[in-house]
Amino acid sequence: MITLSPKEKPMKIRTLSVLLAGSCLALACSTIHAQDVAEGQWINLFDGESLYGWTPVGDGNWEVSDGVLSLTQGNSGFLATLAQFSDFDLSVTMRVTGMGTAGIAFRAPLSGYAQEQGGAAVNLVAGEDNAAFSTVNIRALGKEVTAQVNDIDVPTAVSNTKGHIAIQFHKYDRFKKGPKLEIKEVKLRPLAMTSLFNGENLDGWNIIPDRKSVFSVNDGALNIKDGNGQIETTGVYRNFVLQLDIYSNGDHLNSGVFFRTPPGVFWVGYEAQIRNQWTRDDRSKPVDFGTGGLYGLKPARKVVSNDREWFTMTVACCDNHYAVWVNGYQTADFTDTRPVSEDANGKNGYVSTAGTINLQGHDPTTDLSFKNIHIQPLD
Repeated sequence: MITLSPKEKPMKIRTLSVLLAGSCLALACSTIHAQDVAEGQWINLFDGESLYGWTPVGDGNWEVSDGVLSLTQGNSGFLATLAQFSDFDLSVTMRVTGMGTAGIAFRAPLSGYAQEQGGAAVNLVAGEDNAAFSTVNIRALGKEVTAQVNDIDVPTAVSNTKGHIAIQFHKYDRFKKGPKLEIKEVKLRPLAMTSLFNGENLDGWNIIPDRKSVFSVNDGALNIKDGNGQIETTGVYRNFVLQLDIYSNGDHLNSGVFFRTPPGVFWVGYEAQIRNQWTRDDRSKPVDFGTGGLYGLKPARKVVSNDREWFTMTVACCDNHYAVWVNGYQTADFTDTRPVSEDANGKNGYVSTAGTINLQGHDPTTDLSFKNIHIQPLD
């Protein structure tokens, strides 16, 4: 953990960051350049509207207004993502005022202090009420971790391989009130992504036989026509972050991205739905769970993608928690507390075992394309 040490009176974050600059000269860590790792697409952990995808711990009072997430009062605690992440770039725009400290924890557990349980944190001392917003950037790639506050390096280290992102706060005992925290943006980009599709052929994929779908590679994309059918990865995955680009070449076409499916088994596991359709003009009322919903479990809270336009889907799967983003907006979040499914069908119960990633041909109208299919295993 790195905490910007307080003085008797609150100081501006900018000043404290400068004081730390010299300490980074002795930091024994290598700089990891963007071109050295396979980078994913950015997703927004804070949607600017709500606390969707987060869980509070402690006595904090959290509110969202005018696109800003605020901690208005509290002595100690944090707000954590329900999803877990391993290797990533993380960028947070925040301001800390009042009395105490607040900051960003990562690869953190959902209980206790992150730094005491293998996680790490970058904490900021509260500044004056008119202090400017600061930008905290963190890159975690294996054991190599770097962090900057307003582009000034600060040392940090972590031992956990994965965990939650958390916004934490703490009041000093000598003060009656704790810090006030304002967050404008929390965004994350997965790193160390492995390609599942080479854009040239179907190497690394198996087609379920005796089905109607036709699978081909056109212009660097995996195309599925007709239905029904299924094409699946040769490898199996349990915990992962998956990203892929999708194109629906028709009106309200139906398909899905399945995961934790036993190899060779048709249409089981969990399904991140693909269907760009909603009721009337209200995108918050999806038809048939909508694109980004978890089929049979959790409708998309908003359909943000359109037919005949490429869109990016991100699926984070860890233990019994699943989250989906479409074009960087979180559309679904689900924690499976049901008994284990006897038939590995996620609609019937919890699927705990590793399985394939597979793409669905749904019916005779199916005409969808997939490209830039990348995965980051978390195990």
